Amino acid sequence: MRNLAEAGAALLGGRLREARPLAGGDLSQPVRIALEDGRTAIVKDGPAPPAEARMLQAIAAAGVPAPAVLAVSDSLLALAPLADDGGLGGRAAAAVWADLGRVLSRLHACHGTGYGWPEDYAFGPVAIANAAPAESQGPPWPAFWAERRLRPFLDHLPAEPARRLAGLADALPRHLPAQPPPALLHGDLWGGNVLVSGNRVSGLIDPACYHGHGEVDIAMLTLFDRPGPDFFESYGALAPGHEARLAIYRLWPALVHLKLFGGGYLPLVERQLALAGA
Repeated sequence: MRNLAEAGAALLGGRLREARPLAGGDLSQPVRIALEDGRTAIVKDGPAPPAEARMLQAIAAAGVPAPAVLAVSDSLLALAPLADDGGLGGRAAAAVWADLGRVLSRLHACHGTGYGWPEDYAFGPVAIANAAPAESQGPPWPAFWAERRLRPFLDHLPAEPARRLAGLADALPRHLPAQPPPALLHGDLWGGNVLVSGNRVSGLIDPACYHGHGEVDIAMLTLFDRPGPDFFESYGALAPGHEARLAIYRLWPALVHLKLFGGGYLPLVERQLALAGA
């Protein structure tokens, strides 16, 4: 921690006064630092700090709260601290869920020119390919989800769930819209990546942005959290058939967890396959 804090202070052109580790994800360790000149910052490492900085700037440009980027290098990211009462957790008030619905609706109203992102990303050792597939691979959005989000995990599954996943990937043109609006997605939207102050969302953090169907973020949010009716009222009604689509979209984070953390997540993958009808 000390080395990270001192490197962050140097990146900001100051001298470290104190450092405090923060609760973080499994893939990076954030540290809150205070400099001798009175400035404070959150410093973190990660798979690609310059790419993360660009994603946070894209979220902010959409009019959505996100931490300001103070400085960035190839190995470090320094961010402005945001007020946080502890994130969504399990105790979020209805007003917080309602505000998150509004925030997410605003993010998804920011559209790209196509699906994916200008650069690839990663969750630690799990690569995230973001290039659009070739037109010959089928309808644009089902092809993206099949080729960039589902098929890369086939070799990491036992034979039977791999067979079911491959069949589902082949059938995606029947289950997903061919060309939904290419919404700006957070890409890793779970409760721990939503900062809350009072009854408002103060910031979205740790993004893995790309453009795609807005239901992808909602699927991730419902994998481990339970948004209430206030969220959906603020966000807007989902199109008919969304239950099966959300299961298809939840497959990707379930597969990521399986690869990162082991076989204990295989039942989660199999449950999403069943809900998707595979």
